[in-house]
Amino acid sequence: MIKSSLLLLVVSLFQASIVAQNTIDSIQKIDEIVIETQRLALPYSQKSHTIAIISAKEINQMPVTKLEEVLQQVVGIDVRRRGIKGMQSDLYIRGGNFNQVLLLIDGVKMDDMQTGHHTMNGIIPLENIERIQIIKGAAARIYGQNAMNGAVNIVTKVIDENQTKFSMTLGSYENIGGSISFQKVLKKGSVQFHVNKQQSEGYRYNTDFKNWNAFFKTNWRDYELLFSYGQRDFGANGFYANPDYKDQYEETETHLISLKRKHTTSNLKINTNLHWRRNQDMYLFLRHDPNYYRNLHINNKIGFTVDVTLNNKMGKTAIGLDLNQGYLVSNNLGNHNRFSSSLFIEHRFQLFDNHLDVTPGLALAYYSDFKTFVYPGLDIGFRFFKNLKIYANAGYTSRIPTYTNLFYQSPIEQGNPSLKPEKALTYEGGLYFNQPNLHLNLVYFSRISTDLIDWTKNTEEDIWRAKNFNKTQTNGIEFQANFDYKIKNYNQRFGIGYTYIEDTILDDTFAFSRYSLNSFKHQLNTQFTTQFVPFLKQHISYRYAERIDKTNYHLVDVSVNLSIKKWELNIIANNLFNVEYTETNLVPMPKANYMSSVSYIF
Repeated sequence: MIKSSLLLLVVSLFQASIVAQNTIDSIQKIDEIVIETQRLALPYSQKSHTIAIISAKEINQMPVTKLEEVLQQVVGIDVRRRGIKGMQSDLYIRGGNFNQVLLLIDGVKMDDMQTGHHTMNGIIPLENIERIQIIKGAAARIYGQNAMNGAVNIVTKVIDENQTKFSMTLGSYENIGGSISFQKVLKKGSVQFHVNKQQSEGYRYNTDFKNWNAFFKTNWRDYELLFSYGQRDFGANGFYANPDYKDQYEETETHLISLKRKHTTSNLKINTNLHWRRNQDMYLFLRHDPNYYRNLHINNKIGFTVDVTLNNKMGKTAIGLDLNQGYLVSNNLGNHNRFSSSLFIEHRFQLFDNHLDVTPGLALAYYSDFKTFVYPGLDIGFRFFKNLKIYANAGYTSRIPTYTNLFYQSPIEQGNPSLKPEKALTYEGGLYFNQPNLHLNLVYFSRISTDLIDWTKNTEEDIWRAKNFNKTQTNGIEFQANFDYKIKNYNQRFGIGYTYIEDTILDDTFAFSRYSLNSFKHQLNTQFTTQFVPFLKQHISYRYAERIDKTNYHLVDVSVNLSIKKWELNIIANNLFNVEYTETNLVPMPKANYMSSVSYIF
C-alpha cells in the first residue's frame, strides 16, 4: 500500500511540475549551492552521494526552536531525545547507533572521545545557521572516525547586512528565555555575536533545565575566527540506565574555538584550520545526594587540518591531513590521551562531455591506542539529462571504541577493555530529478557491519555489558520529494519523505540491546508551508515512526509566523493531538505543548 501510494505521488508530482513550471520565477534554486561536506567542494547538482540541504529560510518556517528538532524533519535521521529544548539527545542516521554519526560546525569535528552522547552538546543556536548539510551513508573516507553512517555539517551565517535583534520566548512548562544578536559588516570582513538563555521547570518531575549559549564569529580578509559555548544544567529523570531511576542530574559545558585561513587562486585552494574543543560533564545518580555516585569527565581536543584542492586537466584532486591530540580526565574512566592522524586523497574524473563522473578516494587513519585503518571508497554518477542523474557509491568504514565503551563502571554497567573496533562496508545507489519547482531523490542503501559495539544483557536482572557482536546487515530504501508552486505570487511548498530499514542481526546471542536493535523500520515525514498574505506564513508537519520493536506514533506540529515592519511573532504548537510516545530508554516525551517568541529587529 505504501509503495503504491509513493509511486502514485511521484507520477502526480511530475505531472504537476510540468503545469507549474512556467509560473515559477523566484523559487530558490539549490543546484549550485556548494556542498561543503565534501573535501572536493562541488555544486549540489554534481554530487554522487545522498546529501540533504536545509536552508535558514526553511528552518525559520519549521515548527522548531532547536537543531535536534530540525533534524527530526529529515527522513533517514533518527534523533532520540531524553527531554526537550536542547537536553540530552542522540543522533542516528540510517540505523546504527549514535557513536557512528559525526557532527561538524563549519567543517570542524565535534566528536568526543568519552562518548557519542555528547555529540549534540556543541550545537549552536538556529539564529547563527546559514544551512545544514547532511551526508548519508559511508563518510569515513571523507572524515574518518565517527562518520560510519553519515555526517551533519552546520554551516554558520555569512554576514551581508548590519542588524541587531532582541527576542523573548515563552512556552509550556514555565519555559522562558531571551536572546540578543548583533552583526555588522566591516570594510574587509564582518563580525557577529549571539547570546541566549532558556530555562524551564520541566514537563514532569526532575526535568527542569537551564541553558546558556554564546556564539561569536568574525571574518577579516582570508581569516575566520569562531567561538562557541554551550552550558546545560538539567534534571535527568530516567535518562540513563533504568527508567525507574528518577533523581539523576547532569551538567555539561562545551567550548569550541576555531581559527581558519583560506588561500585561493584560479586552480588552487588551500584551507587550514586550528581548533580546540573542550567538553565537561558532571553526572549525579542522586541529585539530592552528590556523594552517593558522581562522575566528572573533562575532555580536551586540539586539532589541525589542511585541505588542498587542485584543478587540472584530469579533473579535480584533493589532498588533506588531519591531526588531533585528545586528553581525557575522569574519576570513573581514568586519565587517557590519544593521538590520531588521517591522510586522504581523492580525484574526480569527468568523462563523456561531463555526463559521467568517477571519484575514487582513499583515507589512512592512525590511532595511538589502536592501529592504522584504511578507508577506500568510490563514487560514480551519470547524468542522462540536465535534470536527471543516477549515482552509486561504496565505502569501507570503521570506528574505534569510546572510553565509555572500554572502561565505564557503575552499579548496573560494565565496560569492556577488550573491545574490537567496529567495521562496515556501505553502499548505495539512487537517482536525482531536479527542476526549479520539483526535487526528487530515490535511493537504495545497504550496510554489512562486523564487530558492532553495544551494551547487552541476557536477563532483565543482569547488568549491561559492552560487547562486540559479530555481524549485522542493514538494507533500506529512501524517498524524498519537494514540490514548490505559487498561489497569487506567494511561494508554497509541499514535501514528503519515506524511509524503510530492515536490520538483521546474524548472531543474536543476547536478549536485550540498549541501542542498536531499535532503529526506525518505517519513517514518514511530510511538511506543508503556505503563505497567502505578505505578513503571514504557516507551516504544518506530520511524522509517522514505527520502530523494529513495533512501537509507533503519529505527531503533528504547526507554526505561524507573523512579520510586521521590524516586529516578528512566532507561535509553535508541538504534538498537537496529545500523543503518548517515547524516543529512547522509555522516557515519555511531552504531550501537547506550545512555544511563542517575539522579536524586534533594528
